[in-house]
Amino acid sequence: MPARDIYHNAIKNALIKDGWRITADPYKIKYKDAELFADLAAEKTIAAERDDFRIIVEIKSFLSPSPMQDFELALGQYILYRNLINLTEPEYQIYLAIRESTYENFFTRESIKEVMHMNQVLLIVVDTDQEEIRQWIN
Repeated sequence: MPARDIYHNAIKNALIKDGWRITADPYKIKYKDAELFADLAAEKTIAAERDDFRIIVEIKSFLSPSPMQDFELALGQYILYRNLINLTEPEYQIYLAIRESTYENFFTRESIKEVMHMNQVLLIVVDTDQEEIRQWIN
């Protein structure tokens, strides 16, 4: 069982407040000889589309002295998970969930925004104190 991120419960609660139903905690990604665990899987029925929207959420704290190193690890993990999920459960979209302060202090940097765009990383920005989603960035 993987270790939980320090903000795991706050982000999980924010998703529930936003109407998401948590379907796996953690979510097991298995493809051939690879077995990994993303933090959460959730689904929500979108009334306008009358269809379920399914997401996998990987939560990252960015607490080390080097946010760039945390970003390198998070981006690599995100891309690996996305590739394996596309092979096994293509109906899911994967999101990287981060704290609002991490977004404001690091993810708004021009270089980071460009790398995020190039790699098509989907973000959930969460106020972990209020346990509320602030932004979905697609």
